[in-house]
Amino acid sequence: MIAVRVRRLAAVIAAVLLAGCAPIRIDAPQVPSHAFDQPGSTPLGQAYARLLDATGASAFHLLVSGPDAFAARASLAEAAQRTLDLQYYIVTHDASSTVLLEAAVRAARRGVRVRLLVDDLNVGRHESHLASLAGESNIEVRLFNPFSQRGGPGLPQLLEWMADGRLNRRMHNKLWIADGAVAVMGGRNLGDAYFNVSPDRDFADLDVLAAGPVVGDMGRSFDRYWNSEAAVPIASIGRPLDAATRETARADMAARADRFRDSEYVRALRRTAFGGLVRTGEVPVVVAPAQVLDDLPDDARTPAVRPASAIFPQLRRSIEGAQKEVILVSPYLVPTSPGVEVLCGVARRGVRMRVLTNSLASTDVPVVHSAYARYRSQLLACGITLHELRPRGPRDAMARLGLSSGASLHTKAMVVDGETVFLGSMNLDPRSRLLNTEVALRIEGRELGRQLTALFDDAVRPDQVFRVGLAEPGNAAGSLHWDSLENGLPVRYLRDPLASPWRRWLATLLGAFAPEAFL
Repeated sequence: MIAVRVRRLAAVIAAVLLAGCAPIRIDAPQVPSHAFDQPGSTPLGQAYARLLDATGASAFHLLVSGPDAFAARASLAEAAQRTLDLQYYIVTHDASSTVLLEAAVRAARRGVRVRLLVDDLNVGRHESHLASLAGESNIEVRLFNPFSQRGGPGLPQLLEWMADGRLNRRMHNKLWIADGAVAVMGGRNLGDAYFNVSPDRDFADLDVLAAGPVVGDMGRSFDRYWNSEAAVPIASIGRPLDAATRETARADMAARADRFRDSEYVRALRRTAFGGLVRTGEVPVVVAPAQVLDDLPDDARTPAVRPASAIFPQLRRSIEGAQKEVILVSPYLVPTSPGVEVLCGVARRGVRMRVLTNSLASTDVPVVHSAYARYRSQLLACGITLHELRPRGPRDAMARLGLSSGASLHTKAMVVDGETVFLGSMNLDPRSRLLNTEVALRIEGRELGRQLTALFDDAVRPDQVFRVGLAEPGNAAGSLHWDSLENGLPVRYLRDPLASPWRRWLATLLGAFAPEAFL
């Protein structure tokens, strides 16, 4: 009740302070365009066509490590001849993201049509760099559900967020599609933290390289967002860039890209030659039937209307139909009371249920962890196994679900009975289910299920995670403990391990006020 009153008061204050601000043109004119639908006429389409069979199934290759995920995107940009469609929640202004965007610019200069759609929440002060891309021939940039207040993040945008309900619906989708033939989709945004560039701060994440019919479905999903009223041309937002500013931004991009290409990170990529395998369609693949699941963007500007999720009903049906095992991986896990009933109902039928999420020490969003913590005891009491990621595991963890030293879990995946696989941008929390838009793949294949299960088994080794337990098994009112291995020896913690007192206090405080539906 206190949280509701605080939010209402904040909204009133925000409305008063922003009453005099001129809104941007979210109804700005836009020219509709559509995904390239003749992939077989391109070298990429022809290279991957030989991997497919006559059943209408698609081909998949898991991109586990950050370097492979980076190389796949860069190589597809280099190989594209007709189109590049790029859709992201976050595009940072750092080395790896700059190189990928610069690869898109080079593609545009050789005649490739490039469409870049970015959610506006995290654009902030990087807007001029994105706007400079839109000044290139063959490149168009649109921002999804933009703020009126520009130049953030800061207090003005925060106040606008609280005053305008439409801004709570964010586009969390991630797609990189080349020539309508080959795509990368999954959990990674564009930035150093997602490609394991920095040893100090990165995310354990997972993407999949896809070819075949599902790529056409991804293109149609992209079109729904690109042609929606919520996708506003960046040229309609803010002040136009003059020629000198555009030239400075382009020169900065080129210089940053050159420095990164001369880094040990890129030299190591060249030694693996993985990018060449992607360009020529020589990566090992699993061929399996699959379905694209995507939320509708149409009501993003209408806060009173929320389209039903296209993803979570299928997740629930698959979990409820499980016969042997369910594996869940989610960085932000807030099951809610109805979700606990579903998960526990399945576990009580004797289905093995294993979960990997962030610990308080590894998460980058402590307030979400505090909401998850409310449900730990209930989940454990009904027989669900909970693993929480240890921060700063050994360096040899680099290839496990994208793990690297200092990683925070960002992978979103589910495997049911070893053969039904879900991969995508969705977290298992109310925000993904009710507020954000998401995109995912449902893949039916034992081989891909086997690969993901093996990755999970490796990722939850005792020296990589904390296994959460109850002092009295089956008693949800009992205290918790966390078991792990350190230097080869077993260790047990009696409170959230390796988290500072400040972080514990902050998580408790924020958890008391943050509405669960917004986490």
